[in-house]
Amino acid sequence: MDIKIVVGVSAGVLTAISSLPQIFKILKDKKAQAVSPLMFLVLLIGNGLWCWYGILLGEIPIIATNAFSFVCDIVMIVLNYRYSKK
Repeated sequence: MDIKIVVGVSAGVLTAISSLPQIFKILKDKKAQAVSPLMFLVLLIGNGLWCWYGILLGEIPIIATNAFSFVCDIVMIVLNYRYSKK
């Protein structure tokens, strides 16, 4: 396998799973006060653009990893709304 593919897929997977610990912590604690919804909105837009870029290039690794991140960003925004103190 080409080293460029290994590096690219590894970077994409690590980036995609980076928000999972925060999601699990919010689900466990039922608290999201320390989470910035604006940050995840910016990430949502950025990951959406990366998906679009991957579609334009026809690159499945870019599409798949950023689509997963996009879904995680949506989950974080929903959890933030649900568990933040009003």
